[in-house]
Amino acid sequence: MDFVSRLPLSPKKKDVIWVIIDRLTKSKHFIPVHMDFSLDKLVELHTSEIVRLHKVPVSIISYRDPRFTSCFWDKLQEDLGTQLHFSTTFHPQSDGQSECVIQELEDMLRCCMLQFEGNSERYLPLIEFSYNNSYQSTIKMATYEALYGQKCRTPLYWTELSEKKIHEVDLIRETEEKVRVI
Repeated sequence: MDFVSRLPLSPKKKDVIWVIIDRLTKSKHFIPVHMDFSLDKLVELHTSEIVRLHKVPVSIISYRDPRFTSCFWDKLQEDLGTQLHFSTTFHPQSDGQSECVIQELEDMLRCCMLQFEGNSERYLPLIEFSYNNSYQSTIKMATYEALYGQKCRTPLYWTELSEKKIHEVDLIRETEEKVRVI
C-alpha cells in the first residue's frame, strides 16, 4: 500500500489516492482519501474496502507514512496476525510493484483529467475496473480472471449483448465512453 498525493482537491474534498495491491492476483484498489484522514478512518476504509473483499492480509508492505508506523497500526496488525514490512525508497525489490502501479495510475489520471472535467474521483471506480480487467504479464491473465477464475464482462460489450434494453441507455453509453477513454 502506498499513496498518490498532491492531487487537486476533488468536489468531495479528497486529495490523495490510497493504492492497495494484492501481490498474488495483482488486484488493485484505488481509494480516494484526504491527506488529513486519521489512522482510525484509514483502518475503517481498509476494513470496508479490502478486508470485506479479500480477508485480513497475511502481510503488508507499506509506505513509511507516520500513520502506518504508529504503535496503534502495529498493534492492530499484530492482533490480526498480519506481518508488517516497510518499503524503502528507490529499492524496487521492496516497492517496485506499487511504484509501477502508481506511475501508471498518475499517467491514466493525467490523460483522463480533461475528459473527466477535473473530477477523476467520480470515475476512479472505472479506472480501477479498467486496470483490473487488463492483461498482466506477470500472471499471464487479467487480474479479474486470476481472482474469480473467469474472464470479466466489460461495459464495452453491454450494448452488443443487448443489455441496453434492461439498463438505462444513457448510463450504458456514458460508461462505455469513459471505459474507452481510460
